[in-house]
This record gives sequence, structure tokens and C-alpha cells, in this order.
Amino acid sequence: MARDWHIIRTDQQLTLCRQLPPRFDVVGETTLPLVRKGRLAQQIRQDLWRALQNLRGFSPVVEVTETTQGLRIRAGGRIDAAPFPKQKLEAQIDRLLASVPHRDRWLKNARIKEVS
Repeated sequence: MARDWHIIRTDQQLTLCRQLPPRFDVVGETTLPLVRKGRLAQQIRQDLWRALQNLRGFSPVVEVTETTQGLRIRAGGRIDAAPFPKQKLEAQIDRLLASVPHRDRWLKNARIKEVS
């Protein structure tokens, strides 16, 4: 069964979420160089889901905002089950966002292709 994802776009921002409105009960942040926002959000969402898929009631949210320094990423999501270990989960999200192998793969898959 296909799952529907909501993609909310503005000029400078893209938010990918399963449920509306997007909600960050847990969140981690990082910055990355300028790449395709949609592709990047999908890659991060997939790895975030893999890392937290056993967390009951979890629904990933990824927000990608274009800034003068590149892209600001907020990743985390909604948790409909309570209680949950907020600090532990946010540390886990921060580790994922700081993971060099993950970051390299995300950037490789989301890079802007040059037209020749």
C-alpha cells in the first residue's frame, strides 16, 4: 500500500511530513551545502525512519530551509505515544545528522546535476 507524504514548498523552504500539520516533538538540526531540497529531504526521512522505526507512534518530519550559508535541516517528527525519552531520541537524531557516511550519501544523491 502506498503511503502519502505531504510536501509543503515555499521559495526558501521544503517540509516533508506524513501528517498535517507538521509537528516536531523531537528534533535535531544541521547545515549542509546547497543541493536539491526534495531529494535531500527524502534521503534524510528514509534514514530517520530506519533509525526510529521501532518507536511507537513516530512519524518523521524533515524541514529544509535555504539560507545564505547553504541548507538548514531540521529533522525529527511527531510522536503520538507518550511518554517517550525526548533527550535520548534527540541525541540519536543528532548522531544521524552528524554521521559522515550518511551526509556523504545524502549529498551525492541530492547534488545538482550540471547540464553539459
